Amino acid sequence: MSEPILRAQIDAASAYESLFVPALFGQWAPKVADAAEIEPGQRVIDIACGTGILAREILTRIGPGGHVAGIDPNPGMIAVARRLAPGVEWREGVAESLPFPDESFDAAVSQFGLTFFKDRRRCIREMLRVLVRGGRLAVAVWDSLDSMPAYADEVALLDRTAGRLAADAVRAPFVLGNREDLATLFSEAGLAAVQITTHKGKAQFPSIRTMVEADLRGWLPVLGVILTEDQIGHILLEAEHALRAYAAAGGRVIFRLSAHIVTANRP
Repeated sequence: MSEPILRAQIDAASAYESLFVPALFGQWAPKVADAAEIEPGQRVIDIACGTGILAREILTRIGPGGHVAGIDPNPGMIAVARRLAPGVEWREGVAESLPFPDESFDAAVSQFGLTFFKDRRRCIREMLRVLVRGGRLAVAVWDSLDSMPAYADEVALLDRTAGRLAADAVRAPFVLGNREDLATLFSEAGLAAVQITTHKGKAQFPSIRTMVEADLRGWLPVLGVILTEDQIGHILLEAEHALRAYAAAGGRVIFRLSAHIVTANRP
């Protein structure tokens, strides 16, 4: 990989960490760690770890006798994650082929990554493979787009102003929101008994501009969608009108979120 491409990926990952983690993702890490029943001394793998917010949460729980590994296919994400938490074993790799032996971990977790796996069933099977017998699995996915109208309105805005690829990038995180389909996915991957619980959260951005710019500069590039500065400027102007219903006092944007957490133990 060339240095300019890696630098662009690191810049996108840095924007992801500084914008999305405090606004969206940070609040879910304790919930997923609770669902995984993390205990001191455990060995835990965080799959599709991104910049590592969940792995960092787990690191505080396992103590000096435990071990956390984080794996992600994006070199920029791993570079930022390594800088923020050198005590985690960071690996660049894909969830469909985890670079670890059978029964290497006591718990396997993934926070909002399953949606983007190319072969989701194979990834779940890989999670089970690296778990010890009785090991705990906890996977978070976003609820459906129709349950979060703020993002539905942003998708409509991007469809109109930037085209289908940009809109699909924002639509993508919500495609596993149907609970029945989610249960079927895990069943077909080999888990007969799973629990799915839906949790409520809250998005908090400093402004409409910050919310939309986080997607345009921090999320779309992660999925390979690069907009011109002219496009970004036009979308940000349009967003002030399209998303004004979500602006609270002082211009902050606050709206409800919901996510499903799937848990199971390896037979």
